[in-house]
Formats: sequence, C-alpha cells, structure tokens
Amino acid sequence: MSTPPSDSEASPPADEPQPIDLPQEFRVQKVAYITVLMVLLVCVIVAGISLPLLGWTLVLPFVLAWWIWRIRTVVTVDGLQAVGTFSTRDIPWAELDGLQFKRWGSVRAVLINGTSVRLPAIAFQDLPRLSAASAGRIPDPYATLPED
Repeated sequence: MSTPPSDSEASPPADEPQPIDLPQEFRVQKVAYITVLMVLLVCVIVAGISLPLLGWTLVLPFVLAWWIWRIRTVVTVDGLQAVGTFSTRDIPWAELDGLQFKRWGSVRAVLINGTSVRLPAIAFQDLPRLSAASAGRIPDPYATLPED
C-alpha cells in the first residue's frame, strides 16, 4: 500500500509559476446566456402582437446565443487569436507590443506597427491568467514585486 504524497510533494512552491495547458480560451462568462432568455421573452411578447409582421424577431435570441458562444480570445504557443463575430485574427508574439485598456472600452492588443486589435472576452481581472498563459510575455500587474 503506498502512502499519499505530502503537501510539499503534491504542489509546487507558491513563488513558482503554475504550468498552464495551452491553448487557453477566454470566453464571455456563462451568465451572459441569461440575456438570451430575457431577449427570448421579449421577442415572444413582441411576436405575439403580430406574428406575420414581427415573427422574425424570434430569431434574435438564437443569433445572440451564437454570438456569445463565438467571440473569444485564444492564447496559443504561437501567439493570440482574436475570434470576433465574423472574423478571426492571429497575432504572433513577435508582433505584439502590449495591451491597451481604454476606459469603458474593450481590451486591445497593440501591435509593433502601431495598429490595435480588439481582444474579445478579455477583462482586466483576466490578466493573471493571461500572463501565465503567455509565459510572461504579457506582464501581470497583480504580481508582487520581489523584495530586495
């Protein structure tokens, strides 16, 4: 009969970065699907007024659910992949200059040529996970500085 590993053997020290499996997907939170139910309720009421004229509104909740499912940012070994509504953009690590957080706006990846690409489903609180997935290429502002 084998003995279970002790706490020191089971987990690496706290100061070592935890290994992260790639690719890492950043998606819209699942609570957003509640919006689909609300839109469905409104569309049923609206379509009930005049089905021949407003029946097309019953498609809107399904479009909204597809959009919530579709948009995401994927971190791979090669770089970032921004999956938008109708397009996908691959950003190699060599082209990434940094991230931009505009007030009340979405997170943008700033490229070395000065252009920016919107990163769907990324928020400021995702930075620790994003930093770990990028192997430190994107710094973690929450990380504490080492004491001298």
